[in-house]
Amino acid sequence: MNIRRVLIANRGEIAVRINRACRALGVETVQVHSVADKDSLAVRLADQAIEIGPAPAAKSYLRIDAIIDAARASGADAVHPGYGFLAENADFADAVAAAGLAFIGPDGDAIRLLGDKVAARQLAAEAGVPTVPGSTARLADVEAGLALAHRIGYPVMIKAAAGGGGRGIRVVHGAEEFARQFPQAAAEATAAFGDGGLYVEKMIESARHVEVQILGDGQRFVHCFERECSLQRRRQKVWEEAPAFDLPSEVRARMCTAAVKLAARVAYKGAGTVEFLYDRASTEFYFIEVNTRIQVEHPVTEMITGLDLVAEMIRIAGGERLSIEQDDVVIEGHAIECRINAEDPARNFMPGPGTIKSLVVPRAPHVRFDSMLFEGYTVPPFYDSLLGKLIVHGADREACLARLREVLTTLAIEGVPTTIALHAALAADAEVAAGNIDTRFLEGWLGTAFPPPTKTQ
Repeated sequence: MNIRRVLIANRGEIAVRINRACRALGVETVQVHSVADKDSLAVRLADQAIEIGPAPAAKSYLRIDAIIDAARASGADAVHPGYGFLAENADFADAVAAAGLAFIGPDGDAIRLLGDKVAARQLAAEAGVPTVPGSTARLADVEAGLALAHRIGYPVMIKAAAGGGGRGIRVVHGAEEFARQFPQAAAEATAAFGDGGLYVEKMIESARHVEVQILGDGQRFVHCFERECSLQRRRQKVWEEAPAFDLPSEVRARMCTAAVKLAARVAYKGAGTVEFLYDRASTEFYFIEVNTRIQVEHPVTEMITGLDLVAEMIRIAGGERLSIEQDDVVIEGHAIECRINAEDPARNFMPGPGTIKSLVVPRAPHVRFDSMLFEGYTVPPFYDSLLGKLIVHGADREACLARLREVLTTLAIEGVPTTIALHAALAADAEVAAGNIDTRFLEGWLGTAFPPPTKTQ
């Protein structure tokens, strides 16, 4: 492999995860950081650390010039973007390549093509992958959107052509609501991604969110099976599983094959995820988008396959071929990941930065905790509230849930509010255990389990 030193252009738990993967490969690390993260675990673990700006991400982690300068100054020969920040920024991937460095992920052209949701829908359709009925191009204006919505029928989803993470999305049930929500969605997309382009999809009722992990080296492509990501709050995933439960083997095979076909279409390099909506009643699935990066939920795939996806990304960027064939990837057991955020579920998920006074992490076989926490660490208020991810593996889903319930009684984080209680309640819920969930389940469930506080509370 041609990579000897990797610059990590991210922070938090994913920076720690990348650092550990590099160490396992014998690769040195350079950690860039803001002023607010100078005492972070990622900085402590790295071989070098370089400050690139003040706390606001726009002045540090989103500064392409500062990160390229740091890479050159440190002698790094590759850059890992993690997820979020610049991970799916095609201009950043191009800038890394132009500086003579390896970008650990797909090239700028692939990110640009797949990052545009409308272009990706067209590409999927051309590859024979089923797509949700809707736009074949960006909407020219609200009138064009209204005409399309009338043709495919309400309810529909207005969606941002760029970006992700649920930003710029509106569910509308009629023409009047469409006309009102359209400019709001465009404004939100512009603010979040600098691109106010919109498109429309038919709303698939009671759908589940199922996504397929892919790996490619530009010539060969494999899938690493699928993840169930239907438990979402405000379109943000909070709990993920692998594999998706009760997915018919024939559907799994078609879905995974479709994801690999799409990867081959763009000669994909690195790790990526092809996302689908799955209608359990009809057993049909529909392409929605591609994430051209490692994802928060990648550990559940690692737990059931035994693969190290981050290490595989690094090796591919270093010029190596995929180390596995499709037949090497098999499912063993079931895994569940709980996102532990510094938020209070009982207070409408209000974020709560602060100092970690004590930390008790369960240490047991088949349990993994990916985090940047240590006692005395101060969680800064400037970034995402994710503290860590608790991942549990079991022989099957029932055994995995039983182990998760036990482990959640051990995990203890004092000093900041957390979502541990939310996950304990979900793990004990009969409907979750039975798999009676879809992408709208959690919002309704929260209204009963964690009702919003009244004004007097």
